[in-house]
Amino acid sequence: MLVVQIKENESIDKALKRFKKKFEKTGVLKELRSRSAFEKKSVKRRQQVIHASYVQKMREGDEL
Repeated sequence: MLVVQIKENESIDKALKRFKKKFEKTGVLKELRSRSAFEKKSVKRRQQVIHASYVQKMREGDEL
C-alpha cells in the first residue's frame, strides 16, 4: 500500500503529484495492461528490441 505523508503547509496538488509518481514507479498499471491480453514471447521480445533501438538512437542524438 502506498502512503504519502503530507508535509506541513504542503498543498494537496503537490501531495497528489508525489502519489502519482510513486504509483507509476511501482508498475502496477503497466503490468495490468500487459496481462489484459496474451502476448507471445516472440512479440514481446520484438517490441523490446524495437524500443531499445529507439532509445539508443535518441541517446546518440543527444550526444552529438
